[in-house]
Amino acid sequence: MKPTERVLVTPEASKIIDQLRREHGELMFHQSGGCCDGSQPMCFEKGEFKVGGSDVYMGDIDGCGFFMASDQFEYWRHTQLSIDISPGRGSSFSLEIPLGLRFIIRSRLFTDEETKNLEEVISGEEYNELQLL
Repeated sequence: MKPTERVLVTPEASKIIDQLRREHGELMFHQSGGCCDGSQPMCFEKGEFKVGGSDVYMGDIDGCGFFMASDQFEYWRHTQLSIDISPGRGSSFSLEIPLGLRFIIRSRLFTDEETKNLEEVISGEEYNELQLL
């Protein structure tokens, strides 16, 4: 049985990711904690945002690593995230902002069966070490 993915991407968001990748190269996402726009996922050129031991690597969306602050992950660990796109400008440094769009998270709780089969997460530090191999 295939492991339950923790993070997914909508077709609409995937189109924007492809557009941004053509313009900026490889990408990554980070979801911080906090309030307001600090709680939306942010898209960066890969390596532009430094992840480490205080971040969790949750998987890839459209070939882009998706990371979350570990304290935020504690709140969201029981939910599957779906990255979507919405009209409107956020006030972050995310690459989609100049397009008049922003990435948003939709979520749902995992079922009991899905919870038993969740993909494992690793720290951002472990992710970095694996990338160097």
